[in-house]
Amino acid sequence: MKKIIYIFVFLLSSIGFSQANLQWKGYFSYNEIKDISESPSKITAAGENALFSKNLATNTIKTTNTVDGLSGETITAIYFSQDAKKTIIGYESGLMIVVNDIDGSVTNVVDIVNKSIPNNIKRINHFMEHQGIIYISCDFGIVQYNINTLEFGDTYFIGPNGQEIRIYQTTVLNNEIYAVSQFFGIKKASLSNPNLIDFAQWQTFDSGSWNGIVTINNQLICQNLNNGLYRHNGTNFQQIIILPQAGIDLRVFNDKIIVTSQNHVYVFNTNFIQETHIQSNQINIENLSFTCATFINNYIYIGTNNTGIISINASSTSDMEVIMPKGPKRNYIFALKSSPTNLWISYGGYDVEYNPNTFFQFSPTRFDISKMTSTEWKHIPFADLLNAKSMTKITIDPNDENIVYFHSYYDGLLKIENDVPTTIYNETNSTLNAIVPNSGVNLRIGDSDFDRSRNLWVLNSRVPNGLHVLKNNGQWQQYNMSSILTAIGNNDISEIKVDRNGTKWMATNKNGVIAFNENTNVFKKITEGVDTGNLPSTEVKALAIDNRNQVWIGTTKGLRVLSSTSAYNSENQMKANAIIILEEDLAQELLYEQVITDIVVDGSNRKWISTVDSGVFLFSANGQETIYHFTKDNSPLPSNMVGDVEINETTGEIFFATDKGMVSFQGTATRPADDLRNVYVYPNPVRPGFIGTVKIAGLLSKANIKITDIEGNLVYETTSEGGTIEWDTTAFGKYKVASGVYMIFISAEDGSETTVKKVMIIR
Repeated sequence: MKKIIYIFVFLLSSIGFSQANLQWKGYFSYNEIKDISESPSKITAAGENALFSKNLATNTIKTTNTVDGLSGETITAIYFSQDAKKTIIGYESGLMIVVNDIDGSVTNVVDIVNKSIPNNIKRINHFMEHQGIIYISCDFGIVQYNINTLEFGDTYFIGPNGQEIRIYQTTVLNNEIYAVSQFFGIKKASLSNPNLIDFAQWQTFDSGSWNGIVTINNQLICQNLNNGLYRHNGTNFQQIIILPQAGIDLRVFNDKIIVTSQNHVYVFNTNFIQETHIQSNQINIENLSFTCATFINNYIYIGTNNTGIISINASSTSDMEVIMPKGPKRNYIFALKSSPTNLWISYGGYDVEYNPNTFFQFSPTRFDISKMTSTEWKHIPFADLLNAKSMTKITIDPNDENIVYFHSYYDGLLKIENDVPTTIYNETNSTLNAIVPNSGVNLRIGDSDFDRSRNLWVLNSRVPNGLHVLKNNGQWQQYNMSSILTAIGNNDISEIKVDRNGTKWMATNKNGVIAFNENTNVFKKITEGVDTGNLPSTEVKALAIDNRNQVWIGTTKGLRVLSSTSAYNSENQMKANAIIILEEDLAQELLYEQVITDIVVDGSNRKWISTVDSGVFLFSANGQETIYHFTKDNSPLPSNMVGDVEINETTGEIFFATDKGMVSFQGTATRPADDLRNVYVYPNPVRPGFIGTVKIAGLLSKANIKITDIEGNLVYETTSEGGTIEWDTTAFGKYKVASGVYMIFISAEDGSETTVKKVMIIR
């Protein structure tokens, strides 16, 4: 067995962040490599929507993601211009991003995105540089781009009669440009021709089925779809090798030809003699396949489908390294759950119809699960999960964060103790029911929550006994919901919250909100219709009980709020109401018709609400004020589809799980402290260029905070609701305060405790 050294770097955000970026962190998967780019001193790899690079001299690794200005869209090609010292990133949508390696600036280039051609043919496939001009191979043709001036030149539509055709790759030989197309062979034209926008100026060099072309030693090297690699000597094609598989990547670097197929990498010299051949079965990694490769300083760097980059010494193939920043296993994160020191992650799941068979491909998923701490990532492989598939939501024991429950929407309830899966609760050892009794499969567990007595209440979908409890003595009990549920066979129960009185509030997709308390043994319902609950939809996606005992209800058609959990005890029908706000002096319903995916209450009773296509909102405690509205256009969110929000109530870090990766925002969502002994201020000092707010954390609830300059002039005053407050470094919102030291005077509501802190501001 060959020795593999894993080089993992734990990066919460990109190396070299400026202070302006401290409010955001990016957590992306770097497993699947879409493309790589090389220079003599650096290798850069593109994951699905984030980059990482390794400095070959210092062995340091740097990540670049949406926090640094990248898009959350899918990357399809990258290229590093050694002369211009710029990295160009191409996307499936036609977007280009140029990163200046000298000053770190990021430029979004949307010219291809804005072209008047169908969106599904704007994909960027390859970049080729010649005399300062980048020739961009796209699904519609070729585009010129000046890497120095960052300006576009001509666009070449070179199909028959000027139609749009897919171009895989281009190269230049003897001042002629060659382009490999999908169905129309290899096209060529003279770069001296000033009229290349005329398709008639392009001739067919060869009509075969090709997908790659490069130049070396004054000869063309071409890769065809029949697994062949050929060189053209100016007269005809000569075979170099027939590969065991079709080639998927062809490049030249440092006088080497590198050919990659799904399970093979070949390296040839300028005499077309094979020097190295690497096979995926030589590497002890499960389900490994290759996506691209290059050759630098006698090392082969191979992009893979699930393990980042593998570096192999060409002289000693037993010398291998896996180069990959640590992060989540997948960018599509289904659910999160945070404790003071851990963040647990599941990757799903079920689709919008709650079907676990079609969430990913066409069978229940067999994904790993992940845990992030302040120092490391840990992944528990599916092989250790007791065959629990289609993992959805997560519950952490509030009295022991080392006990965690994962909900399988196919196999039951999985218990994990000290990072080890120990028990799968199903029909054999609990009251939980499969859709088809005693079948052993299709046992759909949606969510669970603990009550104050440490009993775990568990939701069981599409069966009459939809509510179960695992009592603190280890005994199970089930409750029949046939009296309250309609369409039981299609009813999914996806979320449960237990209030301080022990009432269980349950979100369903067919029956609105169900409430139950075992002391009364009565189920009650809030559903559509003015007289039956006033919900805008029976499909409820999210529930939250705030600090004032109000029930916030997120549906597929908007938001409703039940004024108090005590409404369960009334004989009257419970009724939830919309929040009405004034927008441009017109009364509007808050989040009207929005598909709400999650609602989380922070330490100040504010509401973080995520949506399926509008990003995430932070509203004031009563919903009347929008404090933040984050989207992919105004924040590092990689997608407007935010499926889950989770708050670490100790640190105040708010995590946003999307279908394209996870980011976090450093907010003020901390619980109030018991005293003022651990108050701290950050960032401190505040350096020039900082964008954001100063946080004062570790506060009591309703603490009084006064901020003065060094001469005692008051510049800000507020009262805390949770454990953290923000100061925008202005004098009561009027103007930015000047450089200097500012005093922060903090006292408890009754004056029993006080403390003083300082913050330095440098403009």
